[in-house]
Parts: sequence; C-alpha cells; structure tokens
Amino acid sequence: MNYFTIPGLDKPCSQLMMGTDYYKPELLDTVGVLLDEYIVLGGNSLDSAHIYAGGKSEETIGLWMESRGNRSEVIVLTKGAHHNASGPRVNKQAIDEELAISLQRLRTDYVDLYALHRDDPNVPVGPIIEALNEHIEAGRVRAIGVSNWTHQRIQDANDYAEANGLVGFTFSSPNLSLAKANEPFWAGCVSADSADCAWHREKQFPLLSWSSQARGFFTGSFTPEVRDNADLVRVFYSDANWERYRRAEQLGKERGVSTIQIALAYVLNQPFPSCALIGPKNKAELESCHDATRIQLSEEELNWLDLSAELKAI
Repeated sequence: MNYFTIPGLDKPCSQLMMGTDYYKPELLDTVGVLLDEYIVLGGNSLDSAHIYAGGKSEETIGLWMESRGNRSEVIVLTKGAHHNASGPRVNKQAIDEELAISLQRLRTDYVDLYALHRDDPNVPVGPIIEALNEHIEAGRVRAIGVSNWTHQRIQDANDYAEANGLVGFTFSSPNLSLAKANEPFWAGCVSADSADCAWHREKQFPLLSWSSQARGFFTGSFTPEVRDNADLVRVFYSDANWERYRRAEQLGKERGVSTIQIALAYVLNQPFPSCALIGPKNKAELESCHDATRIQLSEEELNWLDLSAELKAI
C-alpha cells in the first residue's frame, strides 16, 4: 500500500480509502470481514458522511471500530452540511449539529478528517472557516477539507484562514477519473478539470477522488451500444471517453493488467498527492484495487491516456 500525508493528521493516509456509502449494521458481518481484509492489505482510512445510508454508514463504522478496538489506528473521514429539500445548508448550525450526531454514531470523540459535503457559493468563506476552527480547537476534528468545492473557493477560504491566523482546508474531495464527466452526476457535484488539477499540482494539495473508477465505466460491462444505465450514459458516454477506454485497455494488455486497474492507476499516479475512494463489494474487487497501487505510470502515459495532447491541439 502507498501512503501520503494530509496536514493535520499524525499518521500517513493510505492511497486507497474505503468507501462505505452502502454500509448498514445488518451487513456488519459481511462488510466487517471486508474491512478486516482491507486493514491486512495496509489500508487505514474510511470515507463516510452524515447522509450515507441515512446515517447507518457511520453507525456501522462505529460498531466495527468498537468491536476491533482499533479506533486509534484508523483514519475516519466523514462529511456534513449537505443540502436538503430546503436547499443549501453550509452554515455553522448545520456543521455543529451534524458533527455532533456523526460523532455519536461513530462512537468516538473525534474524526480525523471532516469535510463539507457541498458548497454554497452565496455563503462567505470566513464564517465557514471560523466555525470549523472551533471544532479543531475543541479536539473534535483533526483536519478540515471539502467535497465538491472549486479550487477557487478553496483558495479563497485558505487565504482567509492565513490572514486571520486560522487553520485552512488541507484536502479536497472532488470526482477525478480517467473518464471525464460530461455533466455533474448529482447537482452540486464537482469533477476536477485540467485547471483544478494544475492548481492541485502547484499547491501539492491532496485530492481524494470519489467515483475514481467512473462508476464502473472501465469494467468492460459497457459499450457505446449498451445504454441501459441512464446515469452512466449521461455523465460518461462520449467519443473522447471511449477513446480513453480503448487506450486504457491497450496499455493494460501491454502491462498484463486489467483496463479498470489502469484507470485506477491513473488517479493514483497524479503529480500531486492523490487518493482513490473505492467501493469493493468483495475480496476479489478489493485485491484488484490493491494490485493497481503497484502500477507506475509516467507523466507521458498519463497524458496519453487522458488525451491531453489531442485536446490541447483542438
């Protein structure tokens, strides 16, 4: 397993982070064994959120950590302040209320990583940073970050933090995958484009990618003619992405690995600290992801895979 550093944490974070959005306590016997296997492979970080499975994801993680007695060894990322039917909720009240509930569900008095699940560009960054710093000072949060924020908003927030002697964001979690999104998968979601990646490279700012494998686009289960998954068609079907698929398949054959492992290696070999949130359903899928961490890709191969040269020429 490879690791990277997130400022604010006292331990390195594994480059594969286990996604838990479908976890429920009634699945603990199954997912608990999968988590155990993940730990054996060197993984140490779990991704959850206040809204995942109606809160049951956090509950399951809490039960698993309690039963294994390994809280101090695990990096827990949870997210809050997601919008609801009434609209955006990126404010101090939502942060305070949801973090308290998340800690109770997780059966812990702190989370290692806390991220805002969505942004509300109408809210100034100052009050948000101040609210999150209260939780850092109280010991409830080790490091703060965001999911689905643009790099410009992150920079604005960190400029405010620096000017006011506060702790800024130290990680971001947008979508990043070899297949480029045509449009957001869900409203308010952000996929890292070339400008975002250039900013992450310049700042060496950690990126934790959700849908790092493009929701199965590279599994071989889909073709341009198979269009029964409306969301996948809407978000990832394009001529450019099918060419990226073809190139990943070609490189995979040359390396003796699968197409989806090349796609995962693309995320893990970025020229900035990167992490892939993965959602294996069984040991074989987990081991496939782990094997992908051993694949080294050059910058030339990364650019060839994502059509960088061709797109610049247009």
